[in-house]
Amino acid sequence: MKLASLNSENRDGALIVVSRDLSRAVSAADVAPTLQWAVEHWQSVQPRLQELSDALNAGDVPGSFAFDQTQVASPLPRAFQWLDGSAYLSHVELVRKARGAQMPESFLQEPLMYQGSSDYFTGPRDPVIVASEDWGVDLEAEVAIITDDVPMLCTPEQAKQHIKLVMLVNDTSLRHIIPAELNKGFGFLNGKGVTAFSPVAVTPDELEAHWDGAKVDLALSVHVNDELLGAPLAGVDNYFDFSRLIAHATQTRTLTAGTIIGSGTVSNHDRSRGFCCLSEKRALEVVNTGKASTPFFKFGDRVRVEMFDAAGRSIFGAIDQQVQAFKH
Repeated sequence: MKLASLNSENRDGALIVVSRDLSRAVSAADVAPTLQWAVEHWQSVQPRLQELSDALNAGDVPGSFAFDQTQVASPLPRAFQWLDGSAYLSHVELVRKARGAQMPESFLQEPLMYQGSSDYFTGPRDPVIVASEDWGVDLEAEVAIITDDVPMLCTPEQAKQHIKLVMLVNDTSLRHIIPAELNKGFGFLNGKGVTAFSPVAVTPDELEAHWDGAKVDLALSVHVNDELLGAPLAGVDNYFDFSRLIAHATQTRTLTAGTIIGSGTVSNHDRSRGFCCLSEKRALEVVNTGKASTPFFKFGDRVRVEMFDAAGRSIFGAIDQQVQAFKH
């Protein structure tokens, strides 16, 4: 089942069900007004949404319409909680190596995670608005999940049943702002720009054999200005799958339905797979040559993030954004 939030006057959008091939959609208003409402009432609404999805895929739903990825918000246009992890330590290790720092052994035992801004997310085709190119504008292509209500001290095995939806992320990072913020010892704030999610969120069963219950094993494709930046495998070199990330987040608290958890930048030790962020490519250049030659984004640059099934079909639709200057 694939779900999306059509842009509307409601800040949380209007829930629609999308066909498997992303060609058609139908309103889910009679079942659930918004995705947030659906996740909060998942046990009762999921069967009805599934029936609607099955009928749509069979071509038997009155009122269906052509699905337009430019007309949707992020699946959750805003969320009560957005937690971003760092499950791919090959990314952490390389970036730290480029600045002459070792990765602490503790990073292998417990995931890094921060709580990001979630009062609004941009749509998957909305521009990335920044005030200055000097901020070091970068992308971070990730996989994310949406949970239902999760109890405190949830075990990794228990956590799997709380993963209701999967989607993709472009988490904008402002690399020249981040170091000074981190040096304060209080975490990210201004160093993280707008966050966008894929046009649709999918139930794990849509991923079929490529979902093991806690992670997806497919390549995450990233293009910058129509050139392939990389297609690392999301199921490889994943030190902390989503069950581990949920367990970590619930050590001292519960999670409310609609909580989004990101994997962090997808990255492989096999650098021939390319990269899901510019900073990782720059870090490898520093390690190999002593100097980074790849620039961060300039105004007018575009980024596209997408994931395809074994037959080459887009699963989540595409995050496709242009970097634009903020205007007063």
